[in-house]
Amino acid sequence: MKNLRNLIASTAIVFALGTPAFAQDAPAVQDIVNKASATAYYQGQDGKAKVHMEIKDEQGRTRSREFTILRTDVGDVDNGDQKFYVLFDLPADVKGTAFMVWKHMEADDDRWLYLPALDLVKRIAASDERTSFVGSHFFYEDVSGRGPAEDTHELVEVTDDYYIIDSTPKNTGAVEFSKFRNYIHKESFIPVKTEYFDAQGNIYRTYTAQAVDVIEGHPTVTKSEMTDTNMGGSTTLTYETVEYDVGLPDDVFSERYLRTPPRRYMR
Repeated sequence: MKNLRNLIASTAIVFALGTPAFAQDAPAVQDIVNKASATAYYQGQDGKAKVHMEIKDEQGRTRSREFTILRTDVGDVDNGDQKFYVLFDLPADVKGTAFMVWKHMEADDDRWLYLPALDLVKRIAASDERTSFVGSHFFYEDVSGRGPAEDTHELVEVTDDYYIIDSTPKNTGAVEFSKFRNYIHKESFIPVKTEYFDAQGNIYRTYTAQAVDVIEGHPTVTKSEMTDTNMGGSTTLTYETVEYDVGLPDDVFSERYLRTPPRRYMR
């Protein structure tokens, strides 16, 4: 019995020495990441927002776009499958362009883009998910979010306000970054800054949440920016109206509505 007590005591010391002091009182890192993902992408059973996008190139020239985004959670499960629908209203040359995502946790996402000028529905390959979304500094994957299980996470620091977490991709061949660092607000679990590192360890891409409001009881990012030193310039997204629990029917997120937008839900 004495040997067993000694073994338990020794094991406890080993674990204590192996865990950084700042992390001993923090939640498990996967729990932090899961909660941050749920806060950023899964609040309410569904939702809609009017969005203003401003793209600034490396020479300071700007272009604007206006679109509406609809989202529903399959089975109302946090960090589960989701469906997204995006319809562009402005400018005139992209009016009627529609983008749809079926986000899967256990498989590659399905993505479609409808181009009204060509009356063409185009499937977007899974390998294109980390390419520019309609010419902006946001990627297709940024629109629907990255699955928490796609990376290995490490809690590297805890400050008075933030959990700072490094995430390393499990499938390095599918992405262009070597890791990303998230600053997650401890009270709201909103990811307020994300820095992407290249293979040389340099930050080349940075997301920041510039405004957060509580809408229908949910902390919500209402303005965000992505900068990219490789592309040059930045893109700002401003969410002008946000609604949760709209009651969106599932058939809104089907290919036939790419050509005929569900106007009732876009107002």
